[in-house]
Amino acid sequence: MAEGLLNTFFGELYEGYSAGVTPTKVNPYVIKAMAEIGIDISGNRSKSIEEFRVTTFNYVVTVCDSAREVCPFFPGEKVIHKAFDDPNQFMGSEEEIMKDVRRVREEIKEWIKKTFA
Repeated sequence: MAEGLLNTFFGELYEGYSAGVTPTKVNPYVIKAMAEIGIDISGNRSKSIEEFRVTTFNYVVTVCDSAREVCPFFPGEKVIHKAFDDPNQFMGSEEEIMKDVRRVREEIKEWIKKTFA
């Protein structure tokens, strides 16, 4: 979500990349929630932080506490941490999961707008 939101709102200023400590797949509920606000991330894939090991970033942003604890050091960057609930952990009916995913989407959206404007 964060990659899609940052690139949509501030793509002229930043180039966002998303990676995980243990990548799996892009959550279908997240794809659906992002499509609801006009952002298509259906072509995105889950990437490992290892793909970016030799890349220098201006900012490295972690959005969950577990990633913050194990994220490797990327030279030359400023590290920003903001924890959000992990949509992969949501349980319940499809309606309940979507409600939680939408909540997190909105939290991330507002945080990105405030932090990177």
